[in-house]
Order: sequence, then C-alpha cells, then structure tokens
Amino acid sequence: MTSTITRAEALELLMKYNKDPFHILHGLTVSGVMRWYAENHGYANESEYWEIVGLLHDIDYEIFPDEHCVKAQELLREANISEEMIYSICSHGHGICVDMKPNHFMEKILYAVDELTGLIGAAVRMRPSKSAMDLELSSLKKKFKDKKFAAGCSRDIIENGAAMLEWSLDELLEKTILAMRSCEESVNKAMNDLIL
Repeated sequence: MTSTITRAEALELLMKYNKDPFHILHGLTVSGVMRWYAENHGYANESEYWEIVGLLHDIDYEIFPDEHCVKAQELLREANISEEMIYSICSHGHGICVDMKPNHFMEKILYAVDELTGLIGAAVRMRPSKSAMDLELSSLKKKFKDKKFAAGCSRDIIENGAAMLEWSLDELLEKTILAMRSCEESVNKAMNDLIL
C-alpha cells in the first residue's frame, strides 16, 4: 500500500474541511494510533499510509455528518487520493453509513479504534493527569461498562471491531491504550502548533 499524498498534505486537506479543534484532535489521535499499530504488527513499511488513513478517516464528518463516508469519497477523489486509500478510509463506516467492508488488517484496526480512541480520550480528560500514561486497563473497562460515560462512543462497534480482528475486548483496549500513550506528546504538540 502506497500513498499518493504526504502526511503534511493530508493534514492540510483535513483542515480544509474541519475547523473544530475536537475533530482535528480526533484525526491526529487516530493517525498516531494507526502508526503505532502498523509499527507493532509487522507493517512498519506501510506506517505512513496507515497514519494518513487515520488522519483523513473523518474528513467529511464536520460539514456532512449525514453523508459521512459517502461525501468523503467525493472530497478525496477531488484531491486525487487513490481508490485503494479511499476504500481504506471509508470502510470504517461499514454497516453504519456505507456498505464497504473492512478487508485488510489495517481497515479492521481503523474500524475498531475509531470509536475506542474517543472513549479513551474521554476517560483521559477525567483523570487528574489528563494523560493516557497512567490510564490502566481496569479503569478503562469500568468506563466501557458504564453506558452513560461517553455515551456517543458505540460499545457495539468497539466489540465488533475486536471480533473482526479475532481479539478479545481486553486485548483491543490494552493495545489501544499503549497506542495512545505512544502518540500523546506528538498529538498535543501538533495541536499547540496549529494554534486552534
């Protein structure tokens, strides 16, 4: 898998359609998490591709929430993104807003971690440290079971993602905590640099 766009160009494209700091933060977080998964699961040579897919996965959500993953295809084609990458980006909407099934391991990771990074991010904001560095699996599992906590983060999608990967829920949660720890500093720096 090779990218037809650089990471810097992808960030610029994301920011063309997204002004809300929350959406940019989410894109940067998922991007960093995807890089960690690529580097830790035998796809280090594709890590930039994975990272860009994570960065652009919600490109249309802020402006076109009712056409999510449908409008994205149009926006991405206008930017000359490859059809392979468009499929990778939009397949995370499988069964929600598009009928594009995640096939590649990377696409399954994106499907699984999109909602989960939101849940972990909400859990982190509740911590005195405001950091994933001291977030433990047991604490996250309590938040996961509390349906009122970060209610917008679909537990069903997270569980479906774990099943798609043939991982236990605990394995997915634990790995994604590690992934978020790995990129926390760079994401915070990027957000500060963007002066949103």
